[in-house]
Amino acid sequence: MASEKSKNIEMITGDPKKAIIKLAIPMMLSMLLIMLYNLADSIWVAGLGSDALAAIGFITPLFMVLIGLGNGIGAGANSLIARNIGANDHKGANNAALHGVVLSLIVSLIFTVLIEAFMVPILQFMGAGETIGYAMDYSYIIFGFLFVFVYSGVASAIFRSEGDMRRATIAIAVTAIMNIILDPIFIYILNFGISGAAWATVISAIASCVVMSYWIWGKKDMYLDLSLKNFKYSSRIMIDTLQVAIPSTLENIVFSALAIIINSMLVLAAGTMAVAVYTASMRIVQMCMIPLLGLGTAVLTVAGVAYGAHNYKNLKTAHSYSIKVGFAISIALGIVMYVFSNQIATIFAYTSASASLAPQIAAALSVLTLFVLAIPHGMMSSMMFQGVGKGTYSLIITLARSLILESVFAYIFCFMFGWGVTGIYAGVVLGCFVGGTLGYLWAKFFIRKFKQISIRKYTPQKE
Repeated sequence: MASEKSKNIEMITGDPKKAIIKLAIPMMLSMLLIMLYNLADSIWVAGLGSDALAAIGFITPLFMVLIGLGNGIGAGANSLIARNIGANDHKGANNAALHGVVLSLIVSLIFTVLIEAFMVPILQFMGAGETIGYAMDYSYIIFGFLFVFVYSGVASAIFRSEGDMRRATIAIAVTAIMNIILDPIFIYILNFGISGAAWATVISAIASCVVMSYWIWGKKDMYLDLSLKNFKYSSRIMIDTLQVAIPSTLENIVFSALAIIINSMLVLAAGTMAVAVYTASMRIVQMCMIPLLGLGTAVLTVAGVAYGAHNYKNLKTAHSYSIKVGFAISIALGIVMYVFSNQIATIFAYTSASASLAPQIAAALSVLTLFVLAIPHGMMSSMMFQGVGKGTYSLIITLARSLILESVFAYIFCFMFGWGVTGIYAGVVLGCFVGGTLGYLWAKFFIRKFKQISIRKYTPQKE
């Protein structure tokens, strides 16, 4: 196991191209499994009718916030751990990981109380309408176990930060496979309905947390040592972690806010049925984004190590290489998504209650295919900024791309140009591409400045 630990560290500190691929492939598999169990929720809930599926659509933005809490703290811990590894500071890496776990406990307890207390007015504000009963049945269970999801995101990030993708992937596989198996049992066999989908998700996530906790504190065979004796409270570490965690979490809130805005536009343009169609379509789009998310997560670790080691060449290579690979993958997946849009749409129309959704979902997919092609350059730039600890830069890119440009273009195309629902889809695509381009240019400028600083401060000077 010692040799495996050293290989993981050698990998993330070596050739950035090889590191990105070795980190990204398992991460893609992990995210595919996550998306499959999210998709399983939608597919099984679709059998309950369009109101139940629309309820999932209203809860999804809030669930993204929930997942974002764990991923945000995980990203902050991942970035700081990776930078400490790059700087060859083992004690600092251990302490950073432990601070991430403590933060996950504190933050999840606070947000559990807040979200549970204001669930009804939030759903009413979102326009859940006649679907609010379904939405409440699902949401109270999911958000009641917030700590499970937050801790899971942090623990997984700790494994990724030291290059141990095998166990990070196994833990996620446990969650996904259990959820896919439990969904139909809880929803239909036990007749829990939409609440069954929530319980299946919670129980599956708990199993994953138990597995990861055993590896961390039971086997204790990681490169990092998370024994409590290594925890020494540091406000600097907390602040450094939060400088990535808060913007990263806010990014998920931005995505949630965008989803609320888009859902509101869809309701105004075509009613709650349009929300059900968009919910189903975006689940497919998100599946196509999995390879890009995997690449981005790999970039976060590799960029953090390069930044900690003051290696501007590796940072530049990680950024540019990931974008090239990302565009190649997104083009291939976009073609598949467009060609098979009709066949894909039918998986949400297997009952009489949901049969009418298929042609509308197929039409939505034919436009949203372009969304997949508009993502890579902006996403990789955002993840690079998170890796080097500049979470605020990543947040600004996301704000410009999603909350401002996508929502504004969607409004203009739908209501001012009169393109209806198709205009909303087109606006989301154009806003994503324009915002991503701005982020890409900013990232290139940052890397160029980092190169100048590294050469000036860390290159040995001749006598």
